[in-house]
Amino acid sequence: MFNPTSSELSAIKNNGVKNIYLRFFDVAWDATYLKPSPIAQVRIADTAFIKSNQLQIIPTVFITNECIRYIRPDQCKALAENIYKLISNIVAANNLISVKEIQIDCDWTASTKEKYFTLLSELQKIDTVHLYSATIRLFQVKYVADAGVPPVKKGLLMCYNMGNLKSIETNNSILDPAEVKKYTSNLDKYPLPLDVALPLFDWYILYRNNGYTGIIQNLQKDSLNRYAIKIGANRYQINNDVQLSNVSFKKADVLRYEGSSYEDIMATASIIKQKIKGDSLRLVLYHLDSITLSKYSDHEIEAIFRSLR
Repeated sequence: MFNPTSSELSAIKNNGVKNIYLRFFDVAWDATYLKPSPIAQVRIADTAFIKSNQLQIIPTVFITNECIRYIRPDQCKALAENIYKLISNIVAANNLISVKEIQIDCDWTASTKEKYFTLLSELQKIDTVHLYSATIRLFQVKYVADAGVPPVKKGLLMCYNMGNLKSIETNNSILDPAEVKKYTSNLDKYPLPLDVALPLFDWYILYRNNGYTGIIQNLQKDSLNRYAIKIGANRYQINNDVQLSNVSFKKADVLRYEGSSYEDIMATASIIKQKIKGDSLRLVLYHLDSITLSKYSDHEIEAIFRSLR
């Protein structure tokens, strides 16, 4: 459900936000029927604030790489038609008449790029009205010769989720300016115009018996302090079997906190600014959430928005 809180609406107004990337739905592989299937379709509670604030909604569709891997090349056209039809239905149902851009999000690889790029081309044959953009991961920039360049008008460079999340040796897989530097040496040569997305979110990574178990979100730090001991700068060990935030933990489980500190965000922006320039560059903050936003001061959010100017 997309239903911004009063604090989220204030953040939109106070920072002059004019564009919201709204995840319309995901496309995943249905292993039972052996075909792509839409899931997690958005519901918009009220569109009045969109109109009153003259916001541009950018429909975003996430397609799993597994889905692209399993579809046949001759299914790309039908998938493009189905994606466009569902986007159009959601736009019409919510009277979002001002949509100008549609974004496709996929963590494609060298082995899936041909089918994914075909899908993007088919979408733009069907829909010649909207501008199509695609998300670009840092590894797809660094290894552009293998990953290829999607056939769209522009990309959104996602400056987060860059480390090996599953490795217990990783310090922060969400954001690490040193890692950003490694991946962006040739960023200024990337052949697509790029907007930039920076993270605001955080989470905990759970390890059991030194093995990755999952991502834990919205875990209260006071609960963690009560039932765990700190064993490192951002690591905790559970004292006894316990249930916290609807998650069952075992004694000796290890949690690694990962976040997006203001300092790391600004350092990352400084690195990117040296490589990408342009008056039309759009900075995107992920994501619009009152709990996430409460971890930053108004001044910090304003400074982040100005960081690439």
